[in-house]
Amino acid sequence: MEKLISYINHAKIEISKVIFPTKLQVRQAFFAVFVVVTVVSLFLALIDVIMSASLSVLI
Repeated sequence: MEKLISYINHAKIEISKVIFPTKLQVRQAFFAVFVVVTVVSLFLALIDVIMSASLSVLI
């Protein structure tokens, strides 16, 4: 039982050291991820269209 209590106390100490992001930081990170995913998906779609068109010309 002592080990469990010690574990819980150590966990509380470690949780108190965590710095949680603010709403603004979360919003900025979400926007950055959204922009990067959008750009990459548009790039891959463009590559797909180019390869499909070039392949259909060859066949």
